[in-house]
Amino acid sequence: MAEESNKITLVDEEGEEHQFVLLNVVEMDGAKYAVMVPEEEYSDDEEQEAFVFRIETDEDGEEILVNIEDDEEFAKICELLDEIMAEEDFDEDPQ
Repeated sequence: MAEESNKITLVDEEGEEHQFVLLNVVEMDGAKYAVMVPEEEYSDDEEQEAFVFRIETDEDGEEILVNIEDDEEFAKICELLDEIMAEEDFDEDPQ
């Protein structure tokens, strides 16, 4: 995982590089999660589909991103992210 400010390059199974923008890092149940969108789809003006990865540490002490394969864990992190987004929307509402 190469990182430059909030831009991250991920390499897929075929060795192709993909650029992502890191939107947020959140904690849940003692684990950290990275919320990212593909760089080419990133826009401040509209909602976009985000990817969520669990952040783990490998045997060399490097942080790595891991797909969330457990449906219950994925549902919980999505619920947390929905709550965070609702709070941000509420904070931005002038009423």
